[in-house]
Amino acid sequence: MIESILLATDGSDAALVAERYAVALAARLRARLHGVTVVEEGPLQGLRSGSLGVPQPNLDEIEAYLKARAEAVCRRVSELSRSQGVECNPETLRGAADDRIVERGQGFDLVVLGRDGEHQSTRTALIGSTVDGVLRKTTKPTVVVPHTGEFGGPVVLGFDGSPGSRIAAKIGVELAGRLEQPIHVFVDSKDKGRAAARFEEVRRLLGSASVPVRENSSTLGRPDVKLVDTARSARAGLIVMGAFGRNRISEYFLGSNAAAVVRTSPVAVLLAR
Repeated sequence: MIESILLATDGSDAALVAERYAVALAARLRARLHGVTVVEEGPLQGLRSGSLGVPQPNLDEIEAYLKARAEAVCRRVSELSRSQGVECNPETLRGAADDRIVERGQGFDLVVLGRDGEHQSTRTALIGSTVDGVLRKTTKPTVVVPHTGEFGGPVVLGFDGSPGSRIAAKIGVELAGRLEQPIHVFVDSKDKGRAAARFEEVRRLLGSASVPVRENSSTLGRPDVKLVDTARSARAGLIVMGAFGRNRISEYFLGSNAAAVVRTSPVAVLLAR
């Protein structure tokens, strides 16, 4: 049961999309919402280094700027939440952003953060280092919101029969029911016998669904591409899938399909674990 949500934001324009998504989700689920923004100490420590004989900049001014910016981020999240009838008192943390977010997220049922952040305008095919770090280190279900993500619409469940996808099915049916949205189940069907078995399993897992369930499959192309295509066609608001597939190697790395979907999806992606 999702009763509490941690929103992590860097205050950028791209992160504003994630802020709106988290607030809307908390409002619909009637969940407790808490916000955090992190002042990175690494760059400041580098500036304090006296190497090369280069004079240090005025660190007091930089500290003051970072403090003022963090306060503005917290103020924006608080005002946005209040406008949707959600109570939220954000806080500022210091340190390595991914570590602080993971630590704070342990006390919540769900973590929400933006995929693109302050470097969205120069983003390559790779996700940002903070998002990557959070996804590798957290043990909590995490929603990654791209700058094109919008709240609302069907839930798309990517199911491959792995333990993570079974957890995703449980979370997906809860969210779809509470958001009153249909579920679109995607199963890769290159092996017809295996696909039939997976559809049978997921039907049992979703047997308690109070919303329509639609089945989607594909015999051609990469599973991650077809899953994203399914979300586009369904005009989905959320993809739910396991963080690790059937070929899980270690807990430190995401499954290849999960990583590819997070990188390329135009809608929010919830990675279950």
